[in-house]
Amino acid sequence: MTECISVFDMLKIGVGPSSSHTLGPWRGAERFLNELRAGGIFEKVTRVKVDLYGSLSLTGKGHATDLAVMLGLSGADPEYVPIEDIATIIDDINLNRHIFLGGLRYIPFSIATDIVFNKNFLPFHANGFTFTAYTPDADYTSTFYSIGGGFVVKEEPAAAGNKEELKSAFPFPIDKADELLAYTISENSKISEIVYENEKSLRSEEQIHHELMRVWNTMLECMYTGCHTEGVLPGGLNVRRRAFDMHKGLIGEAHYNSPQEWLQTIRHTEVKFRQILKWVSCFALAVNEVNAALGRVVTAPTNGSAGVIPAVLMYYMVIENHNADEKHIKQFLMVAGVIGSIFKKGATISAAMGGCQAEIGVSSAMAAAALCEVMGGTPEQCLMAAEIAMEHHLGMTCDPIGGLVQVPCIERNTMGAIKAINAAELALETDPKNAKVPLDKVVNTMWQTAQDMNNKYKETSEGGLAVAVNLADC
Repeated sequence: MTECISVFDMLKIGVGPSSSHTLGPWRGAERFLNELRAGGIFEKVTRVKVDLYGSLSLTGKGHATDLAVMLGLSGADPEYVPIEDIATIIDDINLNRHIFLGGLRYIPFSIATDIVFNKNFLPFHANGFTFTAYTPDADYTSTFYSIGGGFVVKEEPAAAGNKEELKSAFPFPIDKADELLAYTISENSKISEIVYENEKSLRSEEQIHHELMRVWNTMLECMYTGCHTEGVLPGGLNVRRRAFDMHKGLIGEAHYNSPQEWLQTIRHTEVKFRQILKWVSCFALAVNEVNAALGRVVTAPTNGSAGVIPAVLMYYMVIENHNADEKHIKQFLMVAGVIGSIFKKGATISAAMGGCQAEIGVSSAMAAAALCEVMGGTPEQCLMAAEIAMEHHLGMTCDPIGGLVQVPCIERNTMGAIKAINAAELALETDPKNAKVPLDKVVNTMWQTAQDMNNKYKETSEGGLAVAVNLADC
């Protein structure tokens, strides 16, 4: 039976800077607390220790993995915790050497000794982490793996049984692009219409509408925040925010009072080719600067690639179609979601497993297919757009300088967004019958490339730019 991956699994609302290194461990901490409650030992816990392994250890400081596990253990929810409260929670733990476990009771906690960075890799996945709860009776240990995009799994056989519960009755189960295409042909439907029928097996139409719009509004607010915030990003690289200055030069002296008014204002700006390039880049930069500053973003499909899909969707709304409305937004997001799920099932969306092709490459493919559909492309052309976008990201390494999701990660989102737009345009001008490379072949090739790639280029900061350029150079 095919695993059901919802659009809302691929487009999660969370806190930056990384879905695999921040959101995943955060969610893992929440699951650990639930295990303690289910086992009846939560009230007995006197101490908690966290061991981080592999990529989580090597780049955990730069990705705020240590902060994420503390926030998760404190009971904060990444979707809803006020961003301004994050520093307060961490400062309290640091200053008072205690943690408010599950938001219910204080126990001693030392950041220096209770979070351990182990450089060795666990065999199951590059992003492993183990929680140990100490009680007067016995110790309880639980190991999780953050497999990309905020997804968290366990290796134990029992966890496989839990995974089966996620495999339910989608009316149109999809593992591969060919299956998706076959459904669109047999049902005479668009890709988004097939996805919508699947989503309706999990949620009501009202819930689907509400959640899709919540995802979009989070993206819009993130772009708005990034375009109106100046300064230097945290982490030690002293990276100056660029979206603010770029936006100021593009928007001019216009006045507006909300993200929605801002969108309407942009529709009236000059849109020559250079301005379009700048706007798309500005939107992508804005999102990933917010992400780098531990702001709220939408994993799309990861935090490191969170700027591509919002930038391309915003491009469609403010440049291509001034009449675009909620219908187009939902259509775009549903197509993006299903394309992302195909890559997740057939390859990976984890940079620790596949390099940056698994993040920027997948996000670009998702955006390309989505843009192609809202611009009138056939399902065949949409899948071609996704293939073109990924084809030209194959082999991209993940080599963040200082382990921070900043250089070259932020700029890569601008490149992924531009490639997505170009891929969609190429697909729209091509007869799919003349296509030489099907999307499923590219998914397989991406996974083979990931397996062949040296580990030092997989989010370990042990190769590439992360070694050629160090913190001292910055």
